Amino acid sequence: MGFLKNIFGSSEPKDEKLLPWQPLIDVSQLDDIEKRSTSKTQVVFKHSTRCGISSMVMNQFVNMYDIDANLDLYYLDLLSHRDVSNEVGYKFQVMHQSPQLLIIKNGTTVAHASHGAINEIELERFV
Repeated sequence: MGFLKNIFGSSEPKDEKLLPWQPLIDVSQLDDIEKRSTSKTQVVFKHSTRCGISSMVMNQFVNMYDIDANLDLYYLDLLSHRDVSNEVGYKFQVMHQSPQLLIIKNGTTVAHASHGAINEIELERFV
């Protein structure tokens, strides 16, 4: 059993890093994000819960994220909230991709990336 445990991992719960995610579930939140971005950097992570690449990128992002970053972090399950995902693209002038990270300051998108490029963005540059 030890051999299988080494290959597949333990079923024991791991100490997972919890990020200060705010669920992005309603189009009306986008106006709040725009307003808040004038005094604090806003970050939106668009995630597809059915995509293996999206899950991998999400896990990497969580592991690399600095818990003390001075920004607001939003999580958008784009499959459950397709209307919100579409409106994010319109409002912040980015073409939809998944996974996707948007950094919003002063009401506009100052950086965005998708797939593996998400984890190449240095968030501290935008705080």
